[in-house]
Amino acid sequence: MQSPASSLKDPAYLDGQFLVAMPGIGDERFARSVIYLCAHSADGAMGIIVNKPVADLSMPDLLIQLDIASESDAIRLRERVGHMPVLMGGPVDAKRGFVLHTADFHIDQSTLQIDEGVCLTATVEILRAIADGRGPSNAVLALGYAGWQAGQLENEILANGWLNCPADPDLIFGAGLGTKYDQALRGIGIDPLMLSADAGRA
Repeated sequence: MQSPASSLKDPAYLDGQFLVAMPGIGDERFARSVIYLCAHSADGAMGIIVNKPVADLSMPDLLIQLDIASESDAIRLRERVGHMPVLMGGPVDAKRGFVLHTADFHIDQSTLQIDEGVCLTATVEILRAIADGRGPSNAVLALGYAGWQAGQLENEILANGWLNCPADPDLIFGAGLGTKYDQALRGIGIDPLMLSADAGRA
């Protein structure tokens, strides 16, 4: 039986899938990116890069900077959320936070279920819940997102800028950001070394 989220999907669109950047993507901001596509329709697309960390910013530090937690909570926060990465989600709206998380947490009228087991929430309430230990079992916080206008993503795929494949929640929420790109390629049967060797061929 299909979940409500999957039963409403239009097979022409790729929301809930990964986009994996090809070597010829042509935009350094997306080089070696793995993007979880949160929304895709005739109006455009929106996704979160899941394999690029924000330099020198940890989740505990961010919660303290946002006054969600105090300095005195730093040790507790490191134990609770120190493993949770802060990602560079994309070049659009880069100061806004987006939390991809498992479906065991939901805020009415704020949480979007993208696919079975993966949701998106972009309100400060989820950060408070995470800080208090009431949040989802797995989550990643991204600053900013990747966006495409109507028809733009389709054109980039046709130009061999991206591969798309089913998303793997273990890859979204798993550790080892530096290996996620190669993992995603191997998941669709592509040897990353062969892809590098083919880059630039006409």
